[in-house]
Parts: sequence; structure tokens; C-alpha cells
Amino acid sequence: MEAEKYMLPCVSRKFLGFDCPGCGIQRSLALLLEGEFYAAFKMYPAIYPLILLVIFLFAGTLWKKRNFSNITAALAIISVIFIAVNYILKFLSFN
Repeated sequence: MEAEKYMLPCVSRKFLGFDCPGCGIQRSLALLLEGEFYAAFKMYPAIYPLILLVIFLFAGTLWKKRNFSNITAALAIISVIFIAVNYILKFLSFN
């Protein structure tokens, strides 16, 4: 991956020695930009709900008359669940 040399290091991993809940999101975005959709999901499963959440948050700022609050709330909950489950499974697989 060409973009890896421009990625920020994980502060949690660097100083504390373990991954943070966001570890993998940069590499997942890079994989998405390369068209590797399944590999991006495997790298960071919450990537798709997070992208949808950002799209709906942006749409909510553009179209003030439309109410996207239910959609954004649901996507936020789904994203948090994906992140938490991924983080827990990552820790269980290392032990």
C-alpha cells in the first residue's frame, strides 16, 4: 500500500503497547480507496456503518428541513456496536 507511509501511528499501541478501538481504520480507508472492499471490511468491520453515518450527518447539515436524526442515531449505535465487538474479538484472539 502506497498510502501506509503517510498514515499516523497509533498512540495507544506506541506508548501503551495495545491497540485502540480505532486501530485499523486508516488502513481500511486506504483499502477502500484501492477498491478492496472485502479486505477493508476484514481490516475494520465498522468502516461501512461509519461511512454511512458521516454521509447522513453531512446530509443533515446540507438539508436542514429533512430530519435525519433517527437514521444518524441508529447508525451511531450500529457503529459503536461494530467497534466494540471488533475490539473485544481482537483482544480474545490475541490471548
